[in-house]
This record gives sequence, structure tokens and C-alpha cells, in this order.
Amino acid sequence: MKLVISCEHGGNDIPKDFQKYFLNQQDILQSHRGYDPGTLDLYENLVPVADFSECNTVSRLLIECNRSLHHPKLFSEISKKLTDSEKEYLIENVYLPYRKSTEFQIRNYIATGEQVLHVSLHSFTPCLNKVERNNDIGLLYDSRKLLEKAFCEFWKNHFEEENPLLKVRYNYPYLGNADGFTTYLRKQFPKNYIGIELEVNQKWVKNNAFDESIKTSLINSINRLYSKN
Repeated sequence: MKLVISCEHGGNDIPKDFQKYFLNQQDILQSHRGYDPGTLDLYENLVPVADFSECNTVSRLLIECNRSLHHPKLFSEISKKLTDSEKEYLIENVYLPYRKSTEFQIRNYIATGEQVLHVSLHSFTPCLNKVERNNDIGLLYDSRKLLEKAFCEFWKNHFEEENPLLKVRYNYPYLGNADGFTTYLRKQFPKNYIGIELEVNQKWVKNNAFDESIKTSLINSINRLYSKN
């Protein structure tokens, strides 16, 4: 089995040519709407155990790399104001290179008879629309995929053995079959592909880094599930 790690919302970078659209928008760029706090830190800690890894640090407020091209929120309320040529530039130079590199590597692995485990790293705000999310870890998968379901049950047990105080839930705070990168890839690779979105509560993040206890539990659980050795 090959382990692929991806991080769609690792940063809130705005390329120079597009910064004029984000004047006086620092608050929103620094919020959970601009990126997924802590995921870049987690990504960098997991890269050594992965067979392949890819991270995007351009803000989701400019272009949303975890959405399909046809999705109405591919561009945010800010970037919807861009010209058609600017949008096309972002698709060709940010969105597609990121997505295609990961898809290409997965395709190569599967073509050689490998099973692929793809973990897409995300984090979520503890409270949304005044509703508190009551979990620490979310394992998002397609409930129609029996192998993904079984894998997440196995992973949840490892999390709880590593840290019994962590609350781990399935398909929460989002559904695993909603539009996203893993959803797209399941359609491309109906066999030999396991796509899991890992969602971690941002209450454990400080200065864009996860609490060491959370990172240790996550990394140890991955190491127990998967080892290149």
C-alpha cells in the first residue's frame, strides 16, 4: 500500500498580481475561511512517512482547491469579481497543477498494482454559526465504500488507544461524500483507492501549529496503520 498525503488549505497566500482584490481583507484571510490553521504543520510532520505528498498554500478565498471546477464556490465572494482571464489563470496555474500532480501519482501507483491510501488533511473551526462542534477528530469517508468504512473503524480504534480523551467521529462535522478532492478521486479510481479526509478541531491550534499531544496521537496512529517498512 502507498500512502499519499495532501493538504488543500495549508496557507492563505495571495499571489502579488491578485493582492489588489484583498486590500483590507486581512481579518478574513487570517480566519478559518482563508485557510485551515494547523494543517501545514501537521502536513510537514507527516511528509516523512508518506510515499507522496502535495500541499497547496494559496488561500481558498482566491480559488478553492477542494472543490470541483463546476462547484459554485470554486471562487469566493471576493474572487468572483475577477475577470474571466484571471480566473482561467488561477485554474491553469494553481488549481490544476496541484490536483493533477496528486492524481497522476495515484494513477501511477494503481497502474503498477498498488493499493493507495490517500489522507487529505483539514481542520475545522470549533464553532460555526453559533453551533459548537463536539468532536476532536473527524474521519470523513464514503459510507458506500466498505473498505473506507472498515479502515476508518480501524483508525478510530488506534486514535482512542493513543489518546482515550479524544472524541473521534465519523463523517462529522462534514459528510465524506460531499464535493471534494477525495470524492473526485473515488470516481477516477473505483478500485484500489481509499480516500479519507482527516478533520482536526482548530481548538488544538496555537500559532498555526497543533498541540504536540494531538500531533503525536495523529502521527502515531498513522504509523500504526501504515509503515513503509
